[in-house]
Amino acid sequence: MEIKRGEEITIKIEDFAYGGKGITKLLINERSYVIFTLNAIPGQKVKARVVKKKKSFAECRIIEVLEHSQFEIKSNYQPISGAPYISLPIEKQHQFKKKSTFDLFTRIGELSNLDELFDEFICSPNSFHYRNKMEYSFSTIKHDLTTNEELDDEFALGFKHSGTWWKVEDLDQDSGMFDKELENKLKDIRSFLKSTKLPAWHPPSKVGFFRHLVVRKSFANDELLINLVTSNQGLKKFNPSKLATYLQELFGDRLAGFIHTVNIDVADRAKLENGTSNLIYGKKVIVENILDLDFEISMESFFQTNPASAEKLYNKVIEYVHFKNEMSNQVIMDLFCGTGTIGQLIASGIPSAKVIGVDIVNSSIENAKKNATENKLNNILFFAEDAGKFILNHPEYINKIGTIILDPPRAGIAPKTLRKVIRLEAKRIVYVSCNPSTQARDAKELTQEGYKLLKFSLVDQFPHTGHIESIMLFEK
Repeated sequence: MEIKRGEEITIKIEDFAYGGKGITKLLINERSYVIFTLNAIPGQKVKARVVKKKKSFAECRIIEVLEHSQFEIKSNYQPISGAPYISLPIEKQHQFKKKSTFDLFTRIGELSNLDELFDEFICSPNSFHYRNKMEYSFSTIKHDLTTNEELDDEFALGFKHSGTWWKVEDLDQDSGMFDKELENKLKDIRSFLKSTKLPAWHPPSKVGFFRHLVVRKSFANDELLINLVTSNQGLKKFNPSKLATYLQELFGDRLAGFIHTVNIDVADRAKLENGTSNLIYGKKVIVENILDLDFEISMESFFQTNPASAEKLYNKVIEYVHFKNEMSNQVIMDLFCGTGTIGQLIASGIPSAKVIGVDIVNSSIENAKKNATENKLNNILFFAEDAGKFILNHPEYINKIGTIILDPPRAGIAPKTLRKVIRLEAKRIVYVSCNPSTQARDAKELTQEGYKLLKFSLVDQFPHTGHIESIMLFEK
């Protein structure tokens, strides 16, 4: 048997790898060959397309599930590509995630004694409807869920079909991941916008009007902040105030605000900084409460996607920061701080400590400063700067830091930046990661440079996906 890129193959999924990849092992030319299939579940028999071919492994995407796994259960929610494991019991998801992450730390991080170092597996308090933000896409190219066909000249609003960037599956009912009322009424919003006669975006040709619908939710106040992203093609024919009125009729007092963003960047993403935004109704921010502190969140700001689970994550981070109770009068640096949630919680709990938050996103830092003022925190400072450049520009912190908190984006920490962090000679490092593969890589570097991993925990921030969050405590 020979595996070729682009061909369709039928395989049985045998195991689970980190990142939500099913594992199949074949014997080809008397050599072991591994096939990774995205979003596959052990026990499934699938028809899959080979999208990448290497000497010792291949990567596939599912075309059709021919036989379901013995582990699967019936789901009452509309299937979406962003929740591939919603048919898998949550306990089984935890089992697969823990094992695959341990395998990753052993293979990439070369870490040993993981069972002894493992602290705990922290479950999300809510397995369903836990997200506080969702981005929906428009497209004139629709993937029909009933026929599995691609249809042109449509007006689709929902999620991108798995493995594609040009076609969208209509979301007609609750996916189980976000706000139930919003998603059950999304088809009504789609009908209203379609009635304007303005077209949805056509990704390949980069023409059209309606592009994205981005929604944030405040669990604290049960409010929705809605942002419609359009192009400027046909802008004069669009009346955003009519849409604002319709959204008020749909959601009543739950509608905190409605923003219209005109994005002329042809790249197919909902980056709001690439356009001009106008507040059409209500307010442009919502408030979330984490561990008794209030945080104002704008559409552009980064904030934890699962607030209830984030509280558990932050409690664990604070526990690690308090390790050995040596926190008085020390400097605590929160790099990649976003809206400064972790730093503010620590500043609130340790008034004698000096906390410094650094993030490259200016809007996040503006939110962080405002939140710190409203939370009456006087022992925290925020800087809108690249983490590596900040360290370079502030040599006075070398040998003066008790703890550094690292919470980088999925790509991890740039090697040069990590070396600068190491040169600060902090006593402890608490490393929070939404991508254990890059954390494993960085953990190897830290251990080689004199840091010892004392313990780590896993947090299931994202049920029904292949993602897992990891918190590691290192000591110099």
